[in-house]
Amino acid sequence: MKKILIFSTTYFPFVGGAEIAIKENTDRISDIQFDMVTLRFDSKSPKFEKMGNVNVYRIGFTKKSPNTNDLLKFPLKLNKMFFPFLACCKACSLYRKNKYNAIWSIMAAFAGFAGMFFKCVHKKIPFILTLQEGDSIQDIKTKVRFVKPLFKKIFLSATIIQAISVYLGDWARDMGFDGQIEIIPNAVDTKKFSREFSQNELNELKLKLNKKESDVFLITTSRLVKKNAVDDVIKSLKYLNTNVKFIILGSGPDLISLKDLVELEDVSNRVMFAGQVEHDEIPKYLKVSNIFIRPSLSEGFGNSFIEAMASGIPVIATQVGGIKDFIFDAQKNPNKKATGLFVNITDPRDIADKIQFLLDNKEIKNEIVKNAKELVFEKYDWNLIAGNMKEKIFDILLGS
Repeated sequence: MKKILIFSTTYFPFVGGAEIAIKENTDRISDIQFDMVTLRFDSKSPKFEKMGNVNVYRIGFTKKSPNTNDLLKFPLKLNKMFFPFLACCKACSLYRKNKYNAIWSIMAAFAGFAGMFFKCVHKKIPFILTLQEGDSIQDIKTKVRFVKPLFKKIFLSATIIQAISVYLGDWARDMGFDGQIEIIPNAVDTKKFSREFSQNELNELKLKLNKKESDVFLITTSRLVKKNAVDDVIKSLKYLNTNVKFIILGSGPDLISLKDLVELEDVSNRVMFAGQVEHDEIPKYLKVSNIFIRPSLSEGFGNSFIEAMASGIPVIATQVGGIKDFIFDAQKNPNKKATGLFVNITDPRDIADKIQFLLDNKEIKNEIVKNAKELVFEKYDWNLIAGNMKEKIFDILLGS
């Protein structure tokens, strides 16, 4: 059996788009052994465990049951900085036993450095670099400006690059990579997110969220960080009827400042911070909601959008990054079937106007939902994407 070693700074139980992508792809590829080196963070997490089709080896500094803010404090904040070196050392140790056929870094920063360092030691091993970055390219360039030549070498060291959007593929070319780039996006478990729930299940959740018959629920599933612009949705509420409420799923370093903003905007009775919700529970929250919204400042792709599209609710987004690959607005993309609405960046008034437009135009809203669901089922199902990963990446490199 062929073997691939994955470098990823985080993995389950920490869940984001990249972590979901690794799991969904590897779960569907049974003829390759996947090992992973990742950060541990929580002292209760085992140093080794098998999760699905991945053997997970955890390294780094730990704390018992850390929250999101703890990740920014000593010693956990040192983890990412030391990850390239610790991961490379661990990988070299594992390689002596396993003789991997390829290495696979998830995102350029940190994991990319680990892959590059490992390839310096094992020069002939194929190196897959997956670009999953959600921050803007300009922000990334600013962060790595002092190590720019070394950062660029990550791209030049790669054998093949998988980018989850055209936007990130263009970035790889801009960084000087002239090899094979495959645009293979993230996807959604269409069966899970389109499933129907019993009325009792939905009523139970509505009761928990205190949703009245006349209420309109906006929902976002977001890390609470500046780039996801949750603050702009909160600011938009003052322009909408009081029955329009906002449910926020997720946690992050901006939680306290967002709660302060809710008080400042005097909308505390219209905003609910639901915290981190299990990924398997998200479809139910989407089913009791009316509109998904995330007016991002940047997006590498945006798994949450296609999850909402699969569940059958309309999405409102900004025309940035990888979002442009699958959300089409009738005004801005007249030659495409509309799959959502775009709003201007950092424009609460425009957000409110687009929300009201969907509420006032049921036929248009239904057409958008229909088109979006068809697109997701046709192009963004994990079974299709995992097949593309195997055929276009792994089989080519491993000679299968």
